[in-house]
Amino acid sequence: MKSKAVLQEADVSKILAAAKAYAVDKGWAVTISVVDDGGHLLGLTRLDGAAPISAHISPAKANTAALGQRATKIYEDIINNGRTAFLSAPALQGMLEGGVPVVVEGQVVGAVGVSGVQSNQDVEIAEAGIAALGLK
Repeated sequence: MKSKAVLQEADVSKILAAAKAYAVDKGWAVTISVVDDGGHLLGLTRLDGAAPISAHISPAKANTAALGQRATKIYEDIINNGRTAFLSAPALQGMLEGGVPVVVEGQVVGAVGVSGVQSNQDVEIAEAGIAALGLK
């Protein structure tokens, strides 16, 4: 049987703090979510000025990245390249760029989702949060 790392509360706090600091430094009003490998919400922060809808989009992106075990940009690209039937994929609602999996020793242990600015900027924020864990 394999052992697998799991995100703990301290990890979630590090991710959220680093992602928030990055977003604040850039002047970006966003919502940041962290989920476990099953897509269950572990933490969320909505910065002042973030659109209310971002509190729904952010965890959906994180959930999709965790369950799919890949960045949500992949799903957005599939759909934008004409495979619109993929919109019917079960349990995946956040198929927009901005969800990034957290990978430890080759295993997805969770994901970060960000919503509120341009998609590539959402990814920058998520990656800054993940980088706080010192993985690689």
